[in-house]
Amino acid sequence: MMLVMETISLLKDKRVVLAATGSIAVYKVVDLASYLTQAGALVDVIVSGTAQKFVTPLTFQAVTGRTVYTSLWAGAGGGLPTHVAHVGLGESADIIAVVPATANTIGKLAGGIADDLLTVTALAARCPLLLAPAMDGGMYQHPAVQANLEVLQERGAYLVEPDTGRFASGMVGQGRLPSTERLAGAIRRALGRYGALAGRKVLVTAGGTREAIDPVRYITNHSSGKQGYAIAQAASDAGAEVILVSAARGLPEPVDVTMHYVNSAEQMRDTVMNYASAVDVLVMAAAVADYRPARAAEQKIKKQGTDEGELTLPLARTPDILMTVKAAREASDLPRVVVGFAAESENLLENAEQKLAKKGVDLLVANDISEVDAGFSVDTNRVTLLRPGQAPEMMDLQSKARVAEEIIRRAAGLLYE
Repeated sequence: MMLVMETISLLKDKRVVLAATGSIAVYKVVDLASYLTQAGALVDVIVSGTAQKFVTPLTFQAVTGRTVYTSLWAGAGGGLPTHVAHVGLGESADIIAVVPATANTIGKLAGGIADDLLTVTALAARCPLLLAPAMDGGMYQHPAVQANLEVLQERGAYLVEPDTGRFASGMVGQGRLPSTERLAGAIRRALGRYGALAGRKVLVTAGGTREAIDPVRYITNHSSGKQGYAIAQAASDAGAEVILVSAARGLPEPVDVTMHYVNSAEQMRDTVMNYASAVDVLVMAAAVADYRPARAAEQKIKKQGTDEGELTLPLARTPDILMTVKAAREASDLPRVVVGFAAESENLLENAEQKLAKKGVDLLVANDISEVDAGFSVDTNRVTLLRPGQAPEMMDLQSKARVAEEIIRRAAGLLYE
């Protein structure tokens, strides 16, 4: 079960028509309906007759708290209040997500067939249509299914490619319904298509870099990468094409974000500079190590002498990525907006203002990492926003997702100034 810690701004009060058709994977859609509801969406579920063989309408009603629809006809169990109410159901929707989408339903939607509540509603709607196919055996790769999906995508439908794995039949192939996380991310992506950063490119860095001591050990810091990943998701929600350069590992990847995993500060610099002249906004949320071992050992360093013996490790400075970006901007004016971060343990404002003046950023996000409820590893943050020539703005403690949304809102505003 995927849990939601708080409402998601992009999903709050959005009307989502979630149409479940007759695949055994329909049991997974209960979790998706629950997730969207917890995130603040108003979820109206349509359950086809064959889907009811696997999951009852009452199950969906229990997790959404809303009426579940099963029939086109008024008076029938789960039916609409009138025979034309499907028009209102479709027209009021912000998105229709067919999850799972069977080969039969895909064929009917492609052919304009309207013989049940789902297909009639889809034809009446003017909102985005999202399809998440799920089917057994080699059905997904069948030319007829692929041709129908191509037709629907040409008409503007969003496709969530199924996963590859083992089916209920015991066969292995492509056709498994993706995780709730991927499905919810795809819905967010479709809803944010006209956001403040639509058509823009955003580059985000995240996590603490790793500077090798030997093949086993490395120097790093306590950064989890959570704030950077939240910023990448917020930029995607705002409609941007997002590149995430991550030194962190193990965090869920935002949907439709181009990922680049790196280890060292040097690798991060090279990757950032490879894209910097082609993006509109750069957000340097990564905690880049200031020093690295001057020379990494080719083999694992062994203990020498007594247990009390010391190891001397010469250090060298790592490249300053923001200063490299600053020099590049003087020649190309790109990225147009640069956001930097300052993680401090003392004299927060004094150190942050010095960094703001030195690094040439348009917005600096400063936070005190000595606070137990903010900064590294935790899910909340308390930051101060600094801009050249303006008074610092202190933000109250809130989730990193909310902080990320505010940073992206400010970055979009700077972009259009």
